[in-house]
Amino acid sequence: VNVMDQALWSELLATLRALEADSAVRGAVFQSGLKRDVFTAGNDLRELHAGLTTKERYAEFWRTQTTFLSALFESPLATVAAVRGACPAGGCAIALCCDARVLSENGSLGLNEVALGLGVPRFWTQVFTRLTGEGRGERVLSLGGLPKAREALELGLVDAVEPKANLLPAAEAMLERLLAAPDLGRVLTKQMVRGLLAQAWGSEQNIAAEIEAGWAQLTQPSVVALLSKQLEKMSRKPGAPPPPPSARL
Repeated sequence: VNVMDQALWSELLATLRALEADSAVRGAVFQSGLKRDVFTAGNDLRELHAGLTTKERYAEFWRTQTTFLSALFESPLATVAAVRGACPAGGCAIALCCDARVLSENGSLGLNEVALGLGVPRFWTQVFTRLTGEGRGERVLSLGGLPKAREALELGLVDAVEPKANLLPAAEAMLERLLAAPDLGRVLTKQMVRGLLAQAWGSEQNIAAEIEAGWAQLTQPSVVALLSKQLEKMSRKPGAPPPPPSARL
């Protein structure tokens, strides 16, 4: 289910860097290759559960994830997320870092950490509220929900809602519109709008601070208990083999 572990974030980062290094590539569409209507299932709980990882492993995971997201946010490529189905937390962060988002009619998208007793990461809140506005964005984040397609469109989280069958063509058409003008002006404008936030997000000082704060949160007994409960819940899905210990984080 596209569980986002250290290996996946590393692969995403390597792919982004390869695309940016290829002068023939001007843009990219992010989509899921799953048959199920899930963009991603969010971060792998094994990377977040203090009883199943170490601070050193968590630091590597968070640094890789943050390096990718901050790089995608200010990438010179034109980027569009074609989101089919559910898109919680880590997957939502990817979509928010793209230049545009197209969501399927049956889709949902949001940062739902609060529902599991966790705070939404600092810079994730900023890329979320830059689209929704601070007041509405804080309210949505505080509820820990996943806005469905029409609400997501109303909030400004996505640029279009499409039937599943038309999702990729719509995303490709949106990418073509982004690429209609010469690259230089688009790239410079993107840097002007996003540069300060991207630099702060990807700075080693802030990454280190987020790692310390994140690990302090994840080692709280109440958080360990909540994540353990979520792991147990997901391992007991009726009518299906036990899924990997992951959750929508």
